[in-house]
Amino acid sequence: MELARLRRAAIEEARDQLGGSYTEVAKAFGLTKGRITQIRNSAPPAHRAFFGVGPLDVAVVGRRILEREDMVIAAEDDAVGSHLIDEVEQLAFTADRRVIDPREEWEPSGDAVVVCGPASAHIGNALMSEDQVLGMTIADGGLWYIVDKTTGERFSSPMDDPEPRRACVAYLARHVRDGQVVTHIAGIHALGSIGAAHYLTEHLAELYAAHPEESFSMAVAAEFDGLAPKSIDVLVPPRAWA
Repeated sequence: MELARLRRAAIEEARDQLGGSYTEVAKAFGLTKGRITQIRNSAPPAHRAFFGVGPLDVAVVGRRILEREDMVIAAEDDAVGSHLIDEVEQLAFTADRRVIDPREEWEPSGDAVVVCGPASAHIGNALMSEDQVLGMTIADGGLWYIVDKTTGERFSSPMDDPEPRRACVAYLARHVRDGQVVTHIAGIHALGSIGAAHYLTEHLAELYAAHPEESFSMAVAAEFDGLAPKSIDVLVPPRAWA
């Protein structure tokens, strides 16, 4: 699939360089125009590479209730996991859902999407500690904030306002490592992660075009009707890490 993606990306790049004509691309590559069309129609788009090569782990954090050994998954996390699995499978990924045990120090062995806050499990804290741009902090009173490490600006969840609204904020980052890509989503509350996941999948092509080989992070805010985002706005635009 990665080779097919690269062929399609090469065709699109050649088209741009040759004035927008696939006929000219076919001549330059020594292929028929029909073969060029076949490659374009069967191969995944260039922005598939945002998530790496695959296969993908789509990991959400499990939660323990009292002394029960079995873990449960919040409805919001379940919705995020289902949405991400559906979207990456449309990009021809083989994807497995994984439930992170908060008692263990799990790390993905390959490409992954991790939905987990820094206080929920070790991996959430480990990933966020690599970010020089954004982070999360807890203030007096136990409320969490997304923090811009450059400006010091803090963003709280509307769910924590004196008059709460069904809205939340979330952190979104892409870690590009040697041979591995890990996408990290963390809402102030679990609801916020839904907004970040939908923003990601709706803007995947432009995010990849702007940061094809870079690690970056950003923050979004979303309003909800139940578990469905009604509107999603960017709080902190994507910023590449040094």
